[in-house]
Amino acid sequence: MGKFARLVEYCRPYLWRIILAAIGSVGVGGIDGAITYLVEPVLKRIFSGQDRQIFVLLPIGVVILYAIRGICRFTNDYFIRTAGQLAVQDVRNDIYRKNLRLSIGFFHRHPTGSLMSRVMTDVNLMQDGVGSIITGLFRDGFSAVALLGIVFYRNWKLALITFLVIPLTVYPASRLGKLMKNMARQGQGKMGDLAAILQETFSGIKVIKAFGLENRKLEQFKESNREFYYFMRKSMRYEGTSGPLTEFISSFGVAAVIWVGGSSVMHGEMTASEFFSFLTGMILVYRPVKSLINSFNVMQRALGAAERVFEIIDEVPEIADAPGAVDLGRASGEVEFRKLSFRYENDWVLRDINLKANKGEVVALVGPSGGGKTTLVSLITRFYDPTEGAVLVDGHDIRTVTLKSLMNQVALVDQETILFNDTIANNIRYGNEHASDEAVEKAARAAFAHDFIMQLPQGYETSIGDRGVRLSGGQRQRVCIARAILKDAPILILDEATSALDTESEQMVQAALNNLMENRTTFVIAHRLSTITHADRIVVLDNGTIAEIGDHHSLLESDGLYSRLHGMQFRA
Repeated sequence: MGKFARLVEYCRPYLWRIILAAIGSVGVGGIDGAITYLVEPVLKRIFSGQDRQIFVLLPIGVVILYAIRGICRFTNDYFIRTAGQLAVQDVRNDIYRKNLRLSIGFFHRHPTGSLMSRVMTDVNLMQDGVGSIITGLFRDGFSAVALLGIVFYRNWKLALITFLVIPLTVYPASRLGKLMKNMARQGQGKMGDLAAILQETFSGIKVIKAFGLENRKLEQFKESNREFYYFMRKSMRYEGTSGPLTEFISSFGVAAVIWVGGSSVMHGEMTASEFFSFLTGMILVYRPVKSLINSFNVMQRALGAAERVFEIIDEVPEIADAPGAVDLGRASGEVEFRKLSFRYENDWVLRDINLKANKGEVVALVGPSGGGKTTLVSLITRFYDPTEGAVLVDGHDIRTVTLKSLMNQVALVDQETILFNDTIANNIRYGNEHASDEAVEKAARAAFAHDFIMQLPQGYETSIGDRGVRLSGGQRQRVCIARAILKDAPILILDEATSALDTESEQMVQAALNNLMENRTTFVIAHRLSTITHADRIVVLDNGTIAEIGDHHSLLESDGLYSRLHGMQFRA
């Protein structure tokens, strides 16, 4: 019921639409009740009273009543559906907003496809549920109440027989509804697995084709699709059972009414027109009751999806502003790691790191893969928090400052060039959304990107496609550098920024990086040691600890790990 209440709460801002829908529901139910009520007197006047005028006007009256009923039903359906769509739009906005604010660790634990499935498919199921809930409560509920009132008014004994059968449908409907809710939840999980395979396929299509993995991925997709079908088949089995079972139970009431009512007509206790009027109302009352049960089934599926959605919305971010967090302002760029250790789950990644980078200093991080270099710089941006010790910027423990002000201090250029399906100008402007066109061009020139941009069909307004596929690797990297230049942050992190480039592209990107590093505290992660010989200090990390520290020449002379790594690359 808590999930149900939360779901309905999203409809509160659109109450006026629900009121209009309710008015339409009242119209539909009222006309159904009126038709049921008028059957007996109309038939009596036509057949017993031989009233030809009523007989002539009856078809016209039927058409008018159903025209009004159609208008009322349209009003109900339209405003219910739009209210549901708007409510679910708010749900989708909330879950997307929450995803953006969750910590990096959360995304490492959850497949992208599963998260996409919750935002899209699960929310669509919730939309169906919102419409069914409100439609059931208003249109079908009011129709059922109105028709029950008429049949009780006509003959309370027969109505009691009819009414006693209806509660018998509640228990099986409730049991089947719970089963469908569980199946819907598990089925949506399998839909998330399908989405994950699709996401991996489309993002890695080049590797799939290069290694001839089409058949392998197809079999993986078919297996996941088959598992999804098994869950949906169970759900369909339960849903398919619900309707026939309800009708079967209801048939006992119909049979009893026909037997008792028919006997009353034959014994002269009621007229045929009265019995026919009652029978019409009884048959009509089962329709909204059946719709209510169907709405209950849809609602159960929606609640199964809602649980998955609310799990994300209720997720507590691992990294958040501490109470009383302060705005850092613009930092000078001094960064210190003080007695820092970090553990990911049960594995220690960094142990007892003590390191200080002064304003404007270039600190290079090198060492074997898995040594903790990327993890160390990720702690500066609070992608994670240290297990022990602290990271300080200008003497402030970064856990005591606001995340927004911390992120304003750092620019990142990663080996994975993340660009968006937008224009080049807008991709650069992600560094500063309020930057003018002149500032964007100045940043591009500093990144040695202006010349190739001007050769594109629409220059800075050229759309670069998904993840910048229309640009070369070096061009993408220079756009990322222009974005970092435009941000103008005092701390810069370069994580293997040139590792995937050819020699010519690397030279241009390195020249752009030199412009970017000017007057900034810079942390450089590099496997190509030739790119960091200019660093003020080189920190060698091995198995999560600092093995060596010094400048290029002193480390070469010490004949330690750095010297061996340098010798291996030189010989290569």
